[in-house]
Amino acid sequence: MDQIKIDNLEVYAYHGVFPEETRDGQIFQIDAVLYTDLRPAGEADELTLSTHYGEVCHFINRFLRENTYMLIEAAAENLTRELLLAFPRIERIELELKKPHAPIELPFENVSVRIERGWKQVYLGIGSNLGKRQELIEQAIMKLAKHKLIKDVKCSKIISTEPYGDTALYEFLNGAIELKTLMTPHKLLEFLHQIEAEAGRERKVHWGPRTLDLDILFYEDFVSNDPVLTVPHPDMENRLFVLEPLNELCPWYFNPVTGKSVRQMLRELKEAEAASETEEAQKQEELIKHEEE
Repeated sequence: MDQIKIDNLEVYAYHGVFPEETRDGQIFQIDAVLYTDLRPAGEADELTLSTHYGEVCHFINRFLRENTYMLIEAAAENLTRELLLAFPRIERIELELKKPHAPIELPFENVSVRIERGWKQVYLGIGSNLGKRQELIEQAIMKLAKHKLIKDVKCSKIISTEPYGDTALYEFLNGAIELKTLMTPHKLLEFLHQIEAEAGRERKVHWGPRTLDLDILFYEDFVSNDPVLTVPHPDMENRLFVLEPLNELCPWYFNPVTGKSVRQMLRELKEAEAASETEEAQKQEELIKHEEE
């Protein structure tokens, strides 16, 4: 992706562990690489189609002067997040916050922290088979869209599907959701559980009836076997009610574990189910012939 680079921006600010640092202040230096699409601005020669680096510099200066943190780690973390929220064309930021006058009392040139943060592409599964199902799904989508650290929320068509599992008795409404977020996978999972709880979800029976179900299907190329958070979703290849809505949003998205696209997984599942139905039909025919004989 294209880059806008800012080197050694100087800001006088008040961050540090010691009282004199937050009282008297000192010079900080900032390097930043802003990842963004510069083609529209370059082709049209139009500033409004780019990210104004002058405004970015003044934003950094204002933010670091108006806020105080003990750690430069915290200053960098919060500054990067607010930059991503304030400048929507920036997809990712590499930022280094340097403290050339840190109170170390030894010869040194610089001390710094360097972080990289950006918007992450996420796909969720959503479903409900208890209560006012459509209303619960719509409310969940609205809560996602209103969260400060989530943007570009898009939902597939909601489809009606048969229950999945031995204990689910009622017909489901299912869909898939596309979004971008600044939250980590575990923080996003916590927020999804919060939405489920607000909808009256009770986690008592595995694959049982539920008012609302929100699952992380993909979180970019993130892979986790954590029992609390398994990503990509381990059973999506066996679920038409997941793959059909997901195929509407991202047919060519690849599972980082299997290397298969959503469209390929959907095709293979349909072929497997068709073969199974054919085999079952043949068995029934053979059983009928045997009984007639």
